[in-house]
Amino acid sequence: MKFNKNFYLLLLGQSLANIGDVLYMVSVISTIFVLTGSATASSFVPFTITSSMFISSLLTPLLVGKVNLKWLMAGSQIGKTILLFILGFMLIGITASNYYLIFLIIGLIAFLDGCANPIRQTLIPHYVEPKHLIQANGIAETITQFIQAVMWFVGSMFLIIMSSQQLVWLVGALFVIASILLCLIERVNQNRTESKGKLEQIKEGWITLSKTPVLRRIAWINFFETIAGTVWIAAILYVFVSDAMNVDEKWWGFINGAFFLGLILGSVYCIKYSSFVEKKLGTFIFVGSFVSFIVTLIFSINSIPIIALLLSLCVGLFGQIKDIPQQSVIQTSVSKEQLSTVYTSLGAIGTGIFGVGSLVMGLLADLLGIKVVFVISGLLLAVVSTIVHKNKHLFVRNVMEQ
Repeated sequence: MKFNKNFYLLLLGQSLANIGDVLYMVSVISTIFVLTGSATASSFVPFTITSSMFISSLLTPLLVGKVNLKWLMAGSQIGKTILLFILGFMLIGITASNYYLIFLIIGLIAFLDGCANPIRQTLIPHYVEPKHLIQANGIAETITQFIQAVMWFVGSMFLIIMSSQQLVWLVGALFVIASILLCLIERVNQNRTESKGKLEQIKEGWITLSKTPVLRRIAWINFFETIAGTVWIAAILYVFVSDAMNVDEKWWGFINGAFFLGLILGSVYCIKYSSFVEKKLGTFIFVGSFVSFIVTLIFSINSIPIIALLLSLCVGLFGQIKDIPQQSVIQTSVSKEQLSTVYTSLGAIGTGIFGVGSLVMGLLADLLGIKVVFVISGLLLAVVSTIVHKNKHLFVRNVMEQ
């Protein structure tokens, strides 16, 4: 499996950045909890990040076309590195009376992340031949999910042997290396859009979504899937483990781990059988969404921990078997020049709906019971599988991009 060196530089740079992101989050959450003793204050960290990334997704199209994608990617990482060092110095004198300044920094870092994420997905088709997109997306997803699965545990271990501030300096070193690697990738050719007004640039991705049949369906799929996925956030899953299964918190960690293991296995499957997946993109997207719907419903009525582990693994596995082919469909559904605005619009849907959906599902869990929200999640995934089934003919790779 041979890829352009730019793909490896992009992958390595982004992977180091992702490792740093998790480690600095561990440091920030620990710092805030130590200063305030408040779980609510700590939980406000992901809310701040989601809100900032949502705003970034809306505004990023203003830069696309004016700044080369390579420099948008590298520049956002350089900006994150500078902010991270500011955070490191800030932690020297932070107290319970001014800890809110931390939220300003993490909000700005998340804002730059909201720009970098869609650009990374846009750059992959520039550096990878269309016939290798499934493999490339699978490798990128495998590494990303492995980092997510492992680094929270590793970060917690680091806090045993070093302070939060020392952990931030370690992240700073990772961010510097990531910035250098991303500066080494080649520039990509793209059309300039200086003549367009600001509003037109912001609307561009949304217009492309609405006018492209398969992207319009994918936007609705993302909408329903994002709401359905909020039941798997730590707070709601913790309540399910405690109330519905009546077991201790270690099972919460096991179920989370099984989910990430499923994601990794799904990625590995897509890499190994990429040519087979490539021929049946629509079928894999449908099977992944349909099985996820069935498994989530079964999970909602199950109270046996071992079965919950297996079901959680299946949710991750089949979710990934759906998502990777779907990425390839998105990446070949429009021209490469349009991809960045498409991804920023899809990112805005994901972050905006996730923030609201998390609050709504939390309220419904309190009002209707924890099992009911998993039933609701399963029914939303049923809607997704229906959309895919009715439009399966659209979920193909555009041969014009070959």
